[in-house]
Amino acid sequence: MLNLEQELFIDGMDDILCGKINTDNATILLVDDEINNLQLLKRTFHRKYNILTAQNGLEGLKTFEENMDKIALIVSDHKMPIMDGTEFLEKVNNLAPDVVKILLTGFADVEILTDAVNKCNLFQYMLKPFEPEELTNIVNLGINKYNLTSSKAVILKDLKELFYKTIKSISSALDSKDPYTHGHSLRVTLYSLILAKEMDFDEKLLEEIETAGLLHDIGKIAIPQNILCKPGKLTDEEFAVMKSHPNNSEKLILSVKKLAGISSWLKAHHERWDGKGYPDGLKGEEIPLSSRIVAIADTYDAMTSTRSYRKALDHEVAIEEIKRCSGSQFDPNLASKFIELEQIIKAAKENPEEYYSKYSFLKKESNLKIV
Repeated sequence: MLNLEQELFIDGMDDILCGKINTDNATILLVDDEINNLQLLKRTFHRKYNILTAQNGLEGLKTFEENMDKIALIVSDHKMPIMDGTEFLEKVNNLAPDVVKILLTGFADVEILTDAVNKCNLFQYMLKPFEPEELTNIVNLGINKYNLTSSKAVILKDLKELFYKTIKSISSALDSKDPYTHGHSLRVTLYSLILAKEMDFDEKLLEEIETAGLLHDIGKIAIPQNILCKPGKLTDEEFAVMKSHPNNSEKLILSVKKLAGISSWLKAHHERWDGKGYPDGLKGEEIPLSSRIVAIADTYDAMTSTRSYRKALDHEVAIEEIKRCSGSQFDPNLASKFIELEQIIKAAKENPEEYYSKYSFLKKESNLKIV
């Protein structure tokens, strides 16, 4: 038997899925240059909705811009001085495409209708004079549509936030296995993003690179603690176990549908440009681009962080080492670009949390404002 909380949750989901959303207290904007028509519209809707009014398109646009976070629906006349309804609603659509737009006109003109539908993402087109009851039904449907769209947007935002927090928590948990690698995954991700953004990658690739950076060492979860945190040099047998972590990463991530596309990237982040890396001995551009980026960032952070077996190297020493290994260990073009960015990299190293907030794509997406 369901408890009360479960029943309320299911009832709420049923309301969303069936469109039975409470439409009371929504704000609608009414725009008409004829005062009598405007008064009729206000009388029709004032008991159920919060009402804002304007007497031409320009005034309507100003009112909309000042109340963009409140307005769910607009009813606008078409033929008005200064700015007509189509131009007004087109500008609104450019600012907030999810706001529901209804156009009223005294002329049954196919060209006006076609123009409005194409430019304004119009919800409905009505001829004057209109029946208040008919317009009320259309407005109610429009508010319902707006609330459904907003609900989906909120759910999507929540899912993105959950995804970001989960990925970041996993990477932090991995780093915590070894006290000497605290913050390693975040810094590797940060350096990777700085390099990737400088190369003007699209947002989808930036999201994938960020995810790959945060999870690049997830395979180490299967590495025994005594090997992972050993203070001295690893034996050949221990090093063979350590080298299994890229394969482990691929296996762990491959089963997660959203992450499957980056599984091969995680596997390849210890490959070398000259083909002498592991686990598959990939060479040059056989290595996925994001793996080549993460490889440079990973090596830089390893060199500039204190480990159980040595102290951190200076930034300048690490940069010289990346320069020396360009064309052998690292993609020479990426290494050259990384070196060009060394001052930004150095500043990010000294204040990683602040810089991560600037460069993170996943964090930015999870914090999107939903209106």
